[in-house]
Amino acid sequence: MSLLEEFRYGWSFRSSRPEFERGQELSAFVTGYDGGDAIVRIGDTTLRIPDAPSGLLDRRVRLRVTDFDGTEHDGEAEYVETVGEGAF
Repeated sequence: MSLLEEFRYGWSFRSSRPEFERGQELSAFVTGYDGGDAIVRIGDTTLRIPDAPSGLLDRRVRLRVTDFDGTEHDGEAEYVETVGEGAF
């Protein structure tokens, strides 16, 4: 292994359009609301949370993916719990 290969070992690039599987749980910040649905954006991927309570703007929530379209990079998730206050 060359010195450069050794230095770069384990590096990888993150996608700006991550994909999720149905049932996958994750935590993210609610970045807005659209038509009453909370919106979570992770890179260019958008997840709607229709059953989320109000008042979650800029709060970190745990959610479970219920539907995802890898072509459009959007989907729906269900609210599990609030896990943190705002980052600001």
